[in-house]
Amino acid sequence: MTALAPIPLGRRIPDSVHGVSCSLPTMRAVIGYETGDPGVVLHLHGGYPRFVQHPYLRRAAEHAARALGLEGHQIWLTSSPRAAAALRAWLAPSQPRVREVAHETLHGVAFPANPDTFARAKTFLQHTGTLLSSREAEDYLCRAGLLAGRQKETLFDGCAPARVKAHVGRAFGADPGTDVFLANSGMNAVHAAFSAADTVQRARGRTRWVQLGWLYLDTIAILQKFTQEPARDYHFQSDVFDLRALGRLFARHGGEIAGLITEVPTNPLIQTPDLAALGALCRAHDAMLIVDPTLATPLNLDVLPHADLAVNSLTKFAACEGDVIAGAVIVNPASPWAETLRREVPGRLDPPYPRDLARLAAQIAGCPALIEQLNRTTPAVAEFLEKHPRVREVYWSQHPDSRANYQKLARSPEAVGGMISFTIDGPLETFYDRVRLPKGASFGMNNSLLSPFIYLAHYDLVASAAGRETLRRAGLPPELLRLSIGAEPADALIPTLAEALE
Repeated sequence: MTALAPIPLGRRIPDSVHGVSCSLPTMRAVIGYETGDPGVVLHLHGGYPRFVQHPYLRRAAEHAARALGLEGHQIWLTSSPRAAAALRAWLAPSQPRVREVAHETLHGVAFPANPDTFARAKTFLQHTGTLLSSREAEDYLCRAGLLAGRQKETLFDGCAPARVKAHVGRAFGADPGTDVFLANSGMNAVHAAFSAADTVQRARGRTRWVQLGWLYLDTIAILQKFTQEPARDYHFQSDVFDLRALGRLFARHGGEIAGLITEVPTNPLIQTPDLAALGALCRAHDAMLIVDPTLATPLNLDVLPHADLAVNSLTKFAACEGDVIAGAVIVNPASPWAETLRREVPGRLDPPYPRDLARLAAQIAGCPALIEQLNRTTPAVAEFLEKHPRVREVYWSQHPDSRANYQKLARSPEAVGGMISFTIDGPLETFYDRVRLPKGASFGMNNSLLSPFIYLAHYDLVASAAGRETLRRAGLPPELLRLSIGAEPADALIPTLAEALE
């Protein structure tokens, strides 16, 4: 037995009103969460904020609707007036009665209650990362007398933006004053980077975008939905190692390719492409390269010299206590597009809410120590899994397919990152239900976190034969488990995994 213990269904991880994850301790709970089973949903205290509407946002929207005399309407609250205008424009073609609203400091869109419009609005805000912050909703509810007080938490008493920018600048090797731009979420950073690059390249007649590797679901959605003509302009190459195929694609469409987006390593297969070769290929064809190193962190990998833009979710690792949503876009000063991107990026970002930044600034100093710890722990856990007879495949930064490419970027030989994905020989449910680890969405916290990633991120694909074939072609096992290593030592994690595997 170890000191680790499962967390009850629905409890926030961490146990804070602003915790970004939520415990899903069994496969029944995972599937119930995905399908909206009342027996599961009614137990949820929260969920990842871009997917599960925070109760404070719901209460604030209901209060604003009453104050504005909009009974019978639904309101989605956004992180800025700009985001509200973008959401209204997105919904207007199919729902002309959508309108922007403002009440005190809140902004959003209102529409006659309609589940389809509600779902479309939620999806847009999820993709663009422009939902109102739970802390901003909390402050509004306190002013309205609907909450007795704010969550007690440690906040940085100083210039939080400068502190966070300085950390990000050091991590990437960038000037925090000119090349680091903060966003209210990691997804907002990705969307802003894409939008800035896409706008610049469209003016030059370049509209095609390339997705290299299976990426995070909303990054995929941005390319599938926000390119000029997705049927023509979205290209997906699943094999991150096949530079010849990528070269042929650029040879055919080089004059039309706006850019390429990839993660280094990718999520969830933890595959690392030859980033220097990708950078050279994009430069040769005047295309932009956007790189997301969130999975391994820029403290472990030096990616900026090869990219035009880097994007990073500060929710992961930087907010190591797991209760802040934030992101960043970083411009490579050596990029031929640097000056243009410095002008284009800021106006497409929604800045973080000040209290979120103050909370992030209070804990960001703990990030390097967490990275050092997981860099020590991950190799031992990976070795245990690789040798266990009931584990089929283990994916991590040092997998033979990726090791050489990863080490070219690693800041030291020990900088291996804290993510391991694996499959087991046996029923997924049996292992997942038994393992006494925190289980839920997200990663990059002080605590380790296990998830059946494909079920949580792509349940629509898991649940159909056609979807499973899509996953098979992309090399993604539906039963893949993703383990984010935290601050726990290896001698606590390994016995816990062994107990469940046995």
